[in-house]
Amino acid sequence: MENLEEIVLKAETLIEALPYIRDFNGKKVVVKYGGSAMLDEQLQESVIKDVALLKLVGMQPIIVHGGGKEISRWLGYMGKESQFVDGLRVTDEDTLEVAEMVLNKVNKHLVQMMEKLGVKAAGISGKDGGTMVCRKKLSRGKDIGFVGEVVSVDSSLIDTLIEKDFIPIIAPIGMDEDYQAYNINADDAASAIAKCIKAEKLAFMTDIDGVCMDKDDPETLISVLPVKEAKYLIENGTIGGGMIPKIKNCIEAVEQGVSRVHILDGRKEHCLLLEFFTKQGIGTAIIDNSLNLYAHERAAH
Repeated sequence: MENLEEIVLKAETLIEALPYIRDFNGKKVVVKYGGSAMLDEQLQESVIKDVALLKLVGMQPIIVHGGGKEISRWLGYMGKESQFVDGLRVTDEDTLEVAEMVLNKVNKHLVQMMEKLGVKAAGISGKDGGTMVCRKKLSRGKDIGFVGEVVSVDSSLIDTLIEKDFIPIIAPIGMDEDYQAYNINADDAASAIAKCIKAEKLAFMTDIDGVCMDKDDPETLISVLPVKEAKYLIENGTIGGGMIPKIKNCIEAVEQGVSRVHILDGRKEHCLLLEFFTKQGIGTAIIDNSLNLYAHERAAH
């Protein structure tokens, strides 16, 4: 049995969350779900429960999921080796077929988990309702196959699902104007959707703590990172390698109307709730500038 101190601590946590719940009521939130958190059943349940709770406290969550590790596994079953150029999967016709099959499987599994919690969810891809129109994406001028770059987003189907009380769960497959299918990087897809719907929040679930001044020292985590400073950290080399395209996606999303972008370690249980509903958070929040605070945060200052 819990002692009184533990019970009081839980109550204090709920009270701390109250102003955030009030401020986010009715706001759209895009969660990009990927990385190692997709491979562990316990972590999957934790993420789905977090998103279900966001919905039940009045927010309007949208999940955009990846499935890269699962795609690589299925390609391995076929005796086909995965190839990457600048972090993008080289996608020939066979790989595209496997990717679409695997992403659809992942998509419906997430829907199933959400429905099990009593929350309505609908799984779609960027093909449905012309949600994501794309074109071939080149990597430094090199053709890497059926990899798509999002040209436009039509949020009509997403809006309809939200109005009907469903959580949209979106697989990152789109089509070009000639109806050719393309595999889209899930980060790019989530960012494009968040920008289109002017989301209050865009959260990237990754395999890192967030942005650190020293990438090898989690103690140097930056909790709040204004866009101007993020650009400087890219320029001076503090942010490098595979983090550069992710941070550039974050910066672009904020500059195009998303209030905050969060980078979280999806391997930590309930990371979404801890980041969204506590003052300290556990990841990095990228904002327009240091004065861009929520109403209750401004009051505290």
